[in-house]
Amino acid sequence: MADDYDSSSGELVLFSNDKDLLEKTEQLENSLQDYLQGHKLELTCDRKFIRWGRDNPKHPRNWSEIRKTFDTGVICALDLFVTASSTAGSAAATQAKDEFHLNQTISTFCFVTLFLLGQSIGTIVFPPWSEAFGRKKTYLFSAALSSICCLVIGLAHSLTAVIVMRFMAGLLSAVPGTILGGSIEDMFNSKARIWVIFFWTVASNIGLIIGPITSSYIIELLDWRWMFYVYAIVIGCITALLCIVRESRSSYILTGEVDRLRKTVPALPPALNHDHSPDLQTFVRDALFRPAQLFCQEPIIFTIAMMISVAMSLIYIFTEALQPIYQTMGLSASQSSLIFLSLGIGTCLSAFTRILDCYIFNRRRAQGKPIRPEDKLMGLAIGAPFLAIGLWWFGWTIPPKASGSRLLWVAPTLSLVFVGYALTELDTVLYGYISDSYLSYSASATAAVAFLRGILSGTFPLFTRQMFAGLGANMAVSVLAIVATVFCIVPPLFLCYGEKIRKRSRFAKYSWEIQEELGNDESDM
Repeated sequence: MADDYDSSSGELVLFSNDKDLLEKTEQLENSLQDYLQGHKLELTCDRKFIRWGRDNPKHPRNWSEIRKTFDTGVICALDLFVTASSTAGSAAATQAKDEFHLNQTISTFCFVTLFLLGQSIGTIVFPPWSEAFGRKKTYLFSAALSSICCLVIGLAHSLTAVIVMRFMAGLLSAVPGTILGGSIEDMFNSKARIWVIFFWTVASNIGLIIGPITSSYIIELLDWRWMFYVYAIVIGCITALLCIVRESRSSYILTGEVDRLRKTVPALPPALNHDHSPDLQTFVRDALFRPAQLFCQEPIIFTIAMMISVAMSLIYIFTEALQPIYQTMGLSASQSSLIFLSLGIGTCLSAFTRILDCYIFNRRRAQGKPIRPEDKLMGLAIGAPFLAIGLWWFGWTIPPKASGSRLLWVAPTLSLVFVGYALTELDTVLYGYISDSYLSYSASATAAVAFLRGILSGTFPLFTRQMFAGLGANMAVSVLAIVATVFCIVPPLFLCYGEKIRKRSRFAKYSWEIQEELGNDESDM
């Protein structure tokens, strides 16, 4: 800016043309601000970028409840049936092994492990991609190709085709399983996420549970190929519904909105978009390796990943072990598959804990206290001991240690209600804790957890039958119960030190700053 020095007064004096320039600049900024307010947008404090206005109806947090419910419901349905197709692979492997001349372990590897290994890789690729380039296209892409993969597996008589398609189906299954957590954070505030994440977890866990049941009955009535035909049809219908859901990534929507306005008013600054990737190299460096960074650098993510991965792998262990155990009690294969319903009953009982979460939330709000992610960890404090109790109970009420009663199957089945409740609590609370703590990076944080979960879930079924045969069912379950008992240490650690750890976290701290800059308010939006 041009200036002159007045020697008599010793003051800096602006030329009149510079004053005019200042006035014009202020007028321009004011006119831009007025223009943006008309579109319910605003300039950031440094006036270099455009962010959301608080009441902008296009922001996902401000969508109607009907729109948010529909979109979330469709994506949860996708997650349910894609997840069901993963656990259904165990029954398919048992029948298909004879057709392809495989032993049980290799067949399980082809139909179960490859799916979950593909899922692990997908958890690294798709979440940061959705954060940078939008979620809707990613959902559509994965659902359509998942349906095609199921159809090809049913039609193919080549083991190579089955292997490739099963791996691809697993790769694509990572989309709803990891990105949905980010979509929920996009649309719902902290209080609403208590229930939304619960319904998502229930849908996902019901998918794990109905997989073995549906596959057993479809295979008994028809054959293993029809199981994949059914899933191809159902996922294909969900793909059609995904065409009418909306994009929910707020930074992606904001960029499109601002780019549209800049065509009319070129003087507008760009949108505030922390997810922008100017080139592929930047995307790979900053986004693709973000889940690995979170896993290695964040103690919270590392602990949650270990806990969820081992706990949820129990479902895949049960797909191999439950039916043989109950068949020794006189039940048929299809009847034994119904035992998974006890896990489903436990899953539904978690609704009572969500009511407790809401009570805690409302009490803190009434006291004028801020809502912390740690305030929603009560379910973890209850669920971890329940998991240990349920597994110890199950382990010593099954043959060969327990025998002689005609109703022998009742006692261990009741214990699985405890296990189902505990698994849902761990899944709901820990994923919710990630979402509340990492906000804008919740999808990448979830991906870090899902990667390890996929690896362990795919590995355990390969040696489950050998472990139960070698140790005996009672000791094999006891080993799992010991691990669950160790998990009981985690809830008090998170309750006492979780907030201190988060405040030292670079990602957790930065994600909250992003929320404020984008114009999001956790308490009200």
